[in-house]
Amino acid sequence: MNVLLTMLGMWAVTFASRYLGLSLGGVRLPPFWLAFLRFVPVSVFAALVVPDVANAADAPRRAVAALVAGLLMWRSRQLALGILGGFGTYWLLRWLGLG
Repeated sequence: MNVLLTMLGMWAVTFASRYLGLSLGGVRLPPFWLAFLRFVPVSVFAALVVPDVANAADAPRRAVAALVAGLLMWRSRQLALGILGGFGTYWLLRWLGLG
């Protein structure tokens, strides 16, 4: 029962925050907040990827693949190309037995 109550509470908080954000659609944010929010996806992505790269047994191989992915995304501004390039680099290094 405790798990069910926790899940319902998490759902309620998530639903309320998203509903509030969507219902404020007519509100214009100041330029500072718009500039600040541009960096949220990059920050979340880094927070998810960096610990996995740094704490893995094959960390050097993953670090090279992450660097290639980052460079591809930076130069092309295309997330899909960066992801495919990073995965391709990782599997190529693994196949060659490097890293």
